[in-house]
Amino acid sequence: MDKRRPQTQCQFHVGTYQPSRHSGRLSPHFRKSRFTDPWEPLYSRATEREVAIGLILSEAHCNSRGLVHGGLIASLADNAMGLSCVAALQSEGRAAPAGLVTVTLNTDCIAAARLGQWLVTDTHFVKTGGTLCFASGLVRADDVPVARVSGTFRVLSGS
Repeated sequence: MDKRRPQTQCQFHVGTYQPSRHSGRLSPHFRKSRFTDPWEPLYSRATEREVAIGLILSEAHCNSRGLVHGGLIASLADNAMGLSCVAALQSEGRAAPAGLVTVTLNTDCIAAARLGQWLVTDTHFVKTGGTLCFASGLVRADDVPVARVSGTFRVLSGS
């Protein structure tokens, strides 16, 4: 066997997820989609201007090197920031938009996330406009930042 070839199976990282520590913060995610179905179970918490989304990292979230795939981290952040923009619009007394679409998404991976860790988004800035919203935040694995994220979202009108 070639020792230079990366492992194709995730290795379980024992002892990171502590249900008692995290379960009180988030509830089962309120929004379902065919895109996020493979990530289930998802958890979320909605505040006036933020929707945080979290999950326990499993083998299905890993790439061929046995690390959590950056695409999962980016997609989870995209989802959370878009929902946070909707929450911010509604907190300003605006009608719920017909939807939002991502115009730009930036993800700077700054650390590896590992199997068994609790991954959660933290959107800490949302700026709303007439047709665009801007959001940024961090994605954390067991409270350690693993990605810095930002995005611009187009607000879709109902007509």
